[in-house]
Amino acid sequence: MLLSKFDFDLPKSLIAQNPPDNRTDSRLLVPQGQIIDAYFHQIADFIKPGDLLVMNNTRVIPARLFGHKASGGKVEIMIERLLNDKQVLAMVKASRAPKIDSFITLENGDKAQIIHKENGFYTLNFETDSLLDLLDEVGHIPLPPYIERGDEKSDLERYQTVFAEQEGAVAAPTAGLHFDKALLASLKQQGIDHAFVTLHVGAGTFQPVKVDNITEHQMHSEYFEINQDTVDKIQQTKASGGRIIAVGTTAVRSMESAAKSGVLMATKEETDIFIYPGYEFKIVDLLITNFHLPKSSLLMLVSAFIGQERMMEIYRHAIDQEYRFFSYGDAMLLERR
Repeated sequence: MLLSKFDFDLPKSLIAQNPPDNRTDSRLLVPQGQIIDAYFHQIADFIKPGDLLVMNNTRVIPARLFGHKASGGKVEIMIERLLNDKQVLAMVKASRAPKIDSFITLENGDKAQIIHKENGFYTLNFETDSLLDLLDEVGHIPLPPYIERGDEKSDLERYQTVFAEQEGAVAAPTAGLHFDKALLASLKQQGIDHAFVTLHVGAGTFQPVKVDNITEHQMHSEYFEINQDTVDKIQQTKASGGRIIAVGTTAVRSMESAAKSGVLMATKEETDIFIYPGYEFKIVDLLITNFHLPKSSLLMLVSAFIGQERMMEIYRHAIDQEYRFFSYGDAMLLERR
């Protein structure tokens, strides 16, 4: 379980900086014996009527804010999660760390007070009647750090799935970005239904694992929900011989967390589940996912799903064939080994 087993060299030119013109134009890698190079709009060729897609319907909030301290020093706030209607947990960047009880003035003149700091995260209290309205007014879409440009108007739509409903994520569940409404309708017509979970993705999803022995890694905690309708659909699908296809690692983590007792149950709770090689999957049969960062917990989840050697073989192929990597990049469809 050495961290070095999950490292690889990625040419910077393969890190997607923008989405494709159309969502379903993404490429799709399918390892079925031989590796098949396809396009996402062809996904129905590789799944079957009776299968169930389980998707994360979290909605990305405009979680990046800019402002200044009383001294005039510039400040950037990156929200990690909403705590309530007025408070957030956030990372704060400034030339000098702001002090507890000090205020940050935002671009529109509204203020946020720093009330606590722990483990590198600040708790901020905003002077507003509606935090979500404030974020809509002055917040920026929190593009990942490897997208080396500012957010643009188009990102408001494209860094959001077409089925996003539940506000609270600060990063998109990117495997879902490849679906458009027409593809979902077409799949349903072919007998491939879908259901939803909610997991509010935190900024910690981009953090690399830093311990040499990965079993010592502590995952960040995220809030998730799975309702009884989704549980029923999953159970009915399995009972009729269909397969559960997780759309993204967040859908995997939600379902597997909800089944930690051995029985899938409707729930609303926090999860810090860390899935790495040796994990026995209880629910998920197939996984649609993007290509992940070296040394990331997401790469370890994929390795647990298909095997570490097979994963590295797939990644070598993807690099050779110049697939696009990370959030706005291409996808693969993986079957559990």
